[in-house]
Amino acid sequence: MEYVNILGVRVNKLTMAQAVEKAETLLNTEDLSIIYTPNSEIILYASENSEFTDVINSADMVVPDGIGVVYGSKILGNPLKERVAGFDLVCNLFEVMAKEGKSVYLLGAKPGVAEKAAENLQKKYSGLVIAGTHDGYFKDDEEVIADINNAAPDFLMVCLGFPKQEMWIYNNKDRLNTKLAIGAGGCLDVFAGTVQRAPQFYCDHGIEWLYRLIKQPSRFVRMLALPKFGFKVILKGRRYK
Repeated sequence: MEYVNILGVRVNKLTMAQAVEKAETLLNTEDLSIIYTPNSEIILYASENSEFTDVINSADMVVPDGIGVVYGSKILGNPLKERVAGFDLVCNLFEVMAKEGKSVYLLGAKPGVAEKAAENLQKKYSGLVIAGTHDGYFKDDEEVIADINNAAPDFLMVCLGFPKQEMWIYNNKDRLNTKLAIGAGGCLDVFAGTVQRAPQFYCDHGIEWLYRLIKQPSRFVRMLALPKFGFKVILKGRRYK
């Protein structure tokens, strides 16, 4: 697949439709495949942590979750086709999976959130099988991995927040009995209804970050990563090939 190198991270040049098609293909392979969905904050972090860059680049598909990543690619003169938000990618994939009776395991978030998300997902995507759930507040990897492997899901959603979720998938990839794994951030909270996704206007205009900042002013410090990312792409982005 074609990609653009943004501060060392190779982001695939795909439309949403192409990403869903590729994910569906990966879902039907024998070996475990991995999808990561970095936004500008994650790429900025990776640019300062070479080990994490290698983890992201080891994935079978890397899609631009944030509009900042798309703008960064334009600055570099190698534009991505469009933003491929992880939440929307998962929703589109669930529609496909529901028709085929495929299964998903939900891992992450606070106790009770994954269960509520499972309940809501089964109502929305009739035919989707929930193979199992587990919250993200665990200390024993062995117990969680055993539960996942016993459930043998087609798809594993890991929502532990970055960089933990990406590192967890990478470190355990040879031990997981599933076809496809994705690092999906706060998706479970949205599916459970404990967090509201930005209204469609904000999504369509690439300003979900503004909605989150309005709702959670405490995120201001994290939002400083956006301009820092932009400046770094302008100053250093072309050094990467």
